Order: sequence, then structure tokens, then C-alpha cells
Amino acid sequence: MIRVQCFLLLSFFSLSLSAQTYQPTPANIQARKHFQDNRFGLFVHWGVSSMLGSGEWVMQNRNIKVKDYARLKETFYPSQFNAAEWVTAAKNAGMKYIVFISRHHDGFSNWDTKQSDWKITNTPYGKDVLKMLADECKKQGIQLGLYYSTLDWFREDYPYTSGRTGQGTGRKTGGNYDSYLQFMKAQLTELLTNYGDIMSIWFDGHWDQTNPEGSADRSSRIDWKYNEIYSLIHQLQPQCLIGNNHHLDPIPGEDFQMFEKDLPGQNHTGLSFQKPSDQLPLETCETMNNSWGYNITDHAYKSTRQIIHYLVKAAALNTNLLLNVGPMPNGKIQPENLDTLKQVGTWMAKYAPTIQSTFGNILPAQDWGVITARENIHYIHLLNPQQKPFIFIPLAGKKLKKAVLFSKGKPVNFKQVPEGIFLYTEEMEMDPIDTVIELNWQ
Repeated sequence: MIRVQCFLLLSFFSLSLSAQTYQPTPANIQARKHFQDNRFGLFVHWGVSSMLGSGEWVMQNRNIKVKDYARLKETFYPSQFNAAEWVTAAKNAGMKYIVFISRHHDGFSNWDTKQSDWKITNTPYGKDVLKMLADECKKQGIQLGLYYSTLDWFREDYPYTSGRTGQGTGRKTGGNYDSYLQFMKAQLTELLTNYGDIMSIWFDGHWDQTNPEGSADRSSRIDWKYNEIYSLIHQLQPQCLIGNNHHLDPIPGEDFQMFEKDLPGQNHTGLSFQKPSDQLPLETCETMNNSWGYNITDHAYKSTRQIIHYLVKAAALNTNLLLNVGPMPNGKIQPENLDTLKQVGTWMAKYAPTIQSTFGNILPAQDWGVITARENIHYIHLLNPQQKPFIFIPLAGKKLKKAVLFSKGKPVNFKQVPEGIFLYTEEMEMDPIDTVIELNWQ
């Protein structure tokens, strides 16, 4: 017994030390570069909450008791779920990865977990959708990341009494984080053992145990023991990237930084007070209407132009765009979303080289648009119509060899001065979404 206790103590110490002194492996560093080159991914919010057609927060928003919410398991039957359709839609849109909700705040697991009966394989549908999705992603060459909620409105052992949400779901015990932590670690072990290579674990829910965003004190009311959680993930799959939607600066052990419905440096939502990292890859997530999960009355769909502009502006800030869909209860992605994804894909089929495998932060956004780049090439994205017959680009240094309209290769007249470049646009054929000019430098 003493030997076992000593072994466990040494193991715990090793996990703690490895997180505090986290050095990403070469495979992880390579994965970060690949992730950044991807630039564009599909977020999928879906589960039993989709049945109520009121978004993924419906359990919290309506204070639905656990005993009532659990009945959804008896009728969830996504008969038209087709992993190939989801993956094909993402791939045809020019996306390189999918982040799928493995478990949201209502605690429902979208895979055949052995840690809980509250799971999709206990519904009348009975199938492991994550297994089908993972197999299809591998088949089509799309990377798979997994969203995982650290917050739970359903389980008794989650420490809900100190949380900001989940107070109205009828729980009685007050929580037990030691038990809950072991549950999460066991589930994460399943996800990282049984479903092949996982690109990323996308955590969410930390903010439940903090004061609201913007408060002077955002410290957590519980010790999440991320050193143990992050070390476990990196031991199981060293290349797997860890991100956490805590709306804070990155914590040691994390491999990318995320922003929710904001571009880095912006804070329209009141969630993004954190500074963009200059060390980690960045990602922003955004919805196609105003909802994450399926909302039957939300018809505020963003236009193709709006989404492409968001993607281009993100790339100009060295940031990925994770664009969300909330499939219907039957497993189908809404036709409105599919139509838009198809149109975005038509644009990406032509302009992907100006987005993917490029880098940003060349110049702050200008009144005419933004810039992306690769070695010796700058892509000028003219997003906003200009009254003047020219634009000025304040880039000085190397000599400009030529300027061409990216879509057709036609020369663009320019004049280089010590302060930058004048590009003359009066005779150019302008694109209604984004006119891209390619600058080639000597």
C-alpha cells in the first residue's frame, strides 16, 4: 500500500511539474503551424438541446430540471444524420477542420462514453455519431477537433453552487469537484484513445466559476487543476492542441488562443478583454445567424459577403475563423447554411491561396481593406469601395516588381514612392465581395 501511495504521489508531482514547465513537443509545434495554415474551420453545435429549437443554452435559460430534461434522451432520433454530408459541406467550403461538440453544458455526451448513461448511444438512435464523424474526417482528409465543456448543468458532482449558471436545474448535493475531475479525465481519455488523431480539445465553461468578463478580479472560485487535465491530454496525444474559452490570457499548457465572436483586439461582445498572444496561434469563432445551437426562430443569417469579409479580416490578423452551424434535430444542416457554405466555397476555390498558408499583421486595417502575405507576395484585399481612383499602401522597403489582379492576372498600374505604393484602380474590374491585388516584391 505504501509503495502504491508513493507511486501515485510521484505521478501527481510529475503531472504538476510537466504542466508548470510545459514545453511543447516538436509534433505539437508542427501541429500549431499546420493549424495556423488551415485558417478556416467548421464549428458544429448539436445534441439533445437541438430538439427544443431554442439554442444550446435552453436548459439554463428555461431552468429546466434535470429530471425533465433527461426525457429528451428517450426521443432523440437524428435519423438523417450523415457524417459524409457534414464533412463534404465543410470541405467544399474550403474548410480544413471541424470542431464538434462532444459534450456541451447540458452534459449530454455525443459519443459512446462508458462514464455516463446520459449519452447518444442510450437514445433510440443508438449510434456513436462521433465515431462516424471521425471516420469520415479521416477519409476526406479533414482534421477533427473536439469541443468539451468543463461546465455541467446536469451532473450532481459539478460544483454548481459556486457557479454563475445551472442554479435552477434541481440539483441537491452541492457538487464534488474531485469526483467531477476524475469523470472529466476519464472522458477525455476515451476521446483521445478511441477516435484516432484529434487536432484539438476546445474547452469551454471556465467563466462559470469567475466574476463576469471585464471585472477586475477574474480569478476562479475553484481550482480546475488544469495542470492535471492538460498534462493528461499532452501525454495521450502530444500533438493535440489545447485551447480554452476562458476569455483570459493563455494559461501554461495551452497551445492556441481563442476569441468568441470578436477579432483579436476587438471587444464588441464584452467577452474579449484579453490581449492577443504573440506566441500562440489565434482563432475566432462566429455564428452564421445569432445562435450557436439550432434555433428555429433565428433567421438573422449573415450574408456570404459578411462571412468572407470576416474570414479575410481574421487572416489579416494572423487568425483562424471557426464558423458555426447548428444542425437540426434530425441531423441535417439547415439549407440556408448549406447554401451560404456553398457560395463561400465558390469564392474559396479561387481565392484560398490569398488566405490559407498566409500570414498577417502586415498593417492595421485600412479604410480600403486589409493585407495578407506570404514570402515576397502581398495580397491587397479591397473590401470597401473608394471614391478616389487610387489607393495608397504605406509599405516601404523592398522594390515592387509587379502588381496584378489576382483573379485574372491583369497588370495593375502602380507608382512606388519612398513612403509606399500607389495602386491605380480606375480601370480595374472590381469584385463585389473582395477585389484582390497581388504585389510581387524583388
